[in-house]
Order: sequence, then C-alpha cells, then structure tokens
Amino acid sequence: MPDLTGTVTAGPPYAVRQAEVITRAAARAPAILIGHSGAGPLLPAAAAMTGGRAAGCVFVDVGLPMPGQAWMDTVPAELADLVGQMADDHGWLPPWPQWWGDDELARMLPDQAVREAFAAGCPRLPLAMFTELHPAGPRWPEAPAGYLLLSQAYEHQAAKARHRGWPVTRVMTHHLAMLTEPARIASAFDELICEIPS
Repeated sequence: MPDLTGTVTAGPPYAVRQAEVITRAAARAPAILIGHSGAGPLLPAAAAMTGGRAAGCVFVDVGLPMPGQAWMDTVPAELADLVGQMADDHGWLPPWPQWWGDDELARMLPDQAVREAFAAGCPRLPLAMFTELHPAGPRWPEAPAGYLLLSQAYEHQAAKARHRGWPVTRVMTHHLAMLTEPARIASAFDELICEIPS
C-alpha cells in the first residue's frame, strides 16, 4: 500500500505527486488500483501514469472522480464550509479523525488500541490540497472500474457507478471497515475485482 504522507508536507501539486506515488506502487502488471475515501479521485491520473499496467480501478466509499474540479467543489456545501472553518491561520487542517469527534470515531473503531493506532497515523492536512484541481486521466471514465460501498453516506455515489455500468458490491458496515472487518472486506474485494471487465 503506497504511503502518501510525504506528499502532504511537500507542497503543491498534491494530486499529481500523490498519483505518482500510487503509480510507483503498481510495479507489476496487471494491477488493480484501489482508492478509499480521499484517495479515490487520484485513481484516473494514477492509472494513466502506469503506462498500461493498471487493469482497472476500485473506488471504495468515495465520491467519484471529477477531473478538473477540486474536492471542495464536489462535496456538499455544508461539508466544504466545515472543512474551510477548521483550517488554522497557516492553512492547515487537523488530522482527519478530529473532523468528526471522538464519539463518531469510537463508533466506527470501538477497540481503543485500533482507534489510537489509526489516529496516530493520520497527519495534519493542508487546506490547499482540497482546493487544488484534480488532473484528468486520458481514459477516464472509460477505464474498467468497480465500486465498493461500505456506508450509507455514499449510496448516491454507488448509484452513479452502477449507472456507468460498473459492478458494485455493497457491504453495509462503516467507512473504516478495513480496520475492523479485514477478512470480510478482503472477500468483497475479491468478488468485485472478478467482476471488473478486462
């Protein structure tokens, strides 16, 4: 799994640099690129950079990519306002787990050790990363893809994926289920990847 942490402090362009890190992780062909949450919009550009090594993309509980738009332009206005208000005077946001409060994180990750380990690995994020335009992927949206739905918040995105003709697998649990139900989610990945057309 590629580590995008270093790209956070390196400055812009964030999306291109993050797509490059994902691309380097896809060293073997054919590779299926998987993007969860905020990493999903990076997949079209990363797939284009692999030079044909990417056989497809799986979007996990995420808004579908909107090349040429910023994350802040694609989320509900209430969420965009909330994120904008959280930035400090230097344009930095708190780590993602702090966006939702302790109770919500504990609901998803009831095991304290798992919760603390997850929170410790989440860096502060620059607001500029969320206002930056995402690069286009030349084959997007024609590249083979699938969608894994984990939570009700992304039902509409899963419906859009289904409308595109993508296979969609529903595992109704919560946004961070990879940490609490790894075997169940791995099985869902196996099922979904087999359905993605080559």
